[in-house]
Amino acid sequence: MRILIASDKYKGSLTATEVAQTIARVLGTEIPESECDLCPIADGGEGTTEAMVTALGGEWVIMDTVDAQMRPRQARYGLCANQAVMEMSAASGLALVNDLPQAPEVASTYGTGLMIAHALKQGAERILIGIGGSATNDGGLGMAAALGFQFLDQAGQTVPPVMREVMRVERIQPPESPFLIPILVACDVDNPLLGERGATRVYGAQKGVKEITWFEDRLARLANIAAHDLRVDLRDIPGAGAAGGLGWGLMAFCGAKLTNGFDLVAEQIGLEPRVMEADLVITGEGRLDSQTLYGKGPVGIAQMARRLGKPVVAFAGAVEDSDELRSHFDFTRSIKPADMPLSEAIARAETLLAMAVRESIPQLRKLLNLE
Repeated sequence: MRILIASDKYKGSLTATEVAQTIARVLGTEIPESECDLCPIADGGEGTTEAMVTALGGEWVIMDTVDAQMRPRQARYGLCANQAVMEMSAASGLALVNDLPQAPEVASTYGTGLMIAHALKQGAERILIGIGGSATNDGGLGMAAALGFQFLDQAGQTVPPVMREVMRVERIQPPESPFLIPILVACDVDNPLLGERGATRVYGAQKGVKEITWFEDRLARLANIAAHDLRVDLRDIPGAGAAGGLGWGLMAFCGAKLTNGFDLVAEQIGLEPRVMEADLVITGEGRLDSQTLYGKGPVGIAQMARRLGKPVVAFAGAVEDSDELRSHFDFTRSIKPADMPLSEAIARAETLLAMAVRESIPQLRKLLNLE
C-alpha cells in the first residue's frame, strides 16, 4: 500500500518537507500497512529549491552574496549531481530587506548573479532557478553585472547598473559564461516586461515603486539597448516581467528558457512515475482557493492523479468553498478551525495538520479500499 505525499509548503508556517513528514508520521501510526513516498513539491516560487533538493537527494551549498540593498549575507542553493537549483529570493528577495525602507531605485539582483557565478565555479552544467518573491525592479541589470557584463553611459564611461544613465551594454564575461550552459527559469506568471501587465505596473507597488513612469522608462530603455547591442528583443515574451523583469534579464543576458514552475519541478523529481506507483496521492498548500486553479502545484498534482486513475486528497491551511476547486479532489480538508485566529493557526500548524490527518483516517482508508 503506497501513499505519495506531494504537498507544497504552508507559507509562513511549514515547509513542504515538514508538511510531508508530519503527514507521514500520522499515517505510519494510523495505517501501518502503508508505505509513504515523501515528495515535496513547489511551483517555482519560494520553497522550490528545498523541495527539489529533498526529492532528488542533493546537497546544500552555502556561499557569500549580498541582498537587494547590497548588504553582505549568506545564501544557499542546491547541487543535485551536476545541476544547481536555486531561488533568486535567497539573495534578492523582498523578505530579506523588509527591515529597511523600500528603495526600488537602487534595489539590485546583483546577489542573484553572484549565486549563479558561484554555481558555475562549482562545475554546474545546468542551472534551475525560481524567480518568485523579488525585491527588485531592475530588469536583471545587477545579475548581469555580477556575471561580467559592463554598462556604459553616452560618453562610453562605465556606470553602475542601477543608474538611469545606462546607454550601452558590453558582454565581457569570463570563460565560464552562463551562455555555455542551459539555464531553466521556473516562472508561474505570464506578464510581459512592459505595459499595463508589465513588471512595474503589476508588481512595482509591493516593492515601493511610486514613480511608475520613471521605472517603466528605465526598463524600456534597457530592452532597446539589449535589442541593439545583444541582438535580442524579448520584452513581449510571457514571463519577461516576472521578478521585476529578471525573467527578461535571464533570457536576454544568459540565454535562459522560461518554463512553467510546476511542470519543471514535476519533470525534475520524476513526479509522474511516482504518482503511477501510488495507491493514494496526498497534496496541499497553505490555502486552496481560486488562485490554486491557475498553475499551482496541488491542482497540477490532482490533474496528473486523475489522468492516471489515482485517488487524490488535499490538506490545506484553509479551503475555499468552491465546487470547481473541490471537483479536482476526492476529498479536501482544512486544518484551521473556523473560530481560530489565523496567527494562532500558523503557530500551531504542525499540530493542526497532524490532527486533521488523524481525523481523516476513515476517508483515507476508504479511498485505499481498506474498509
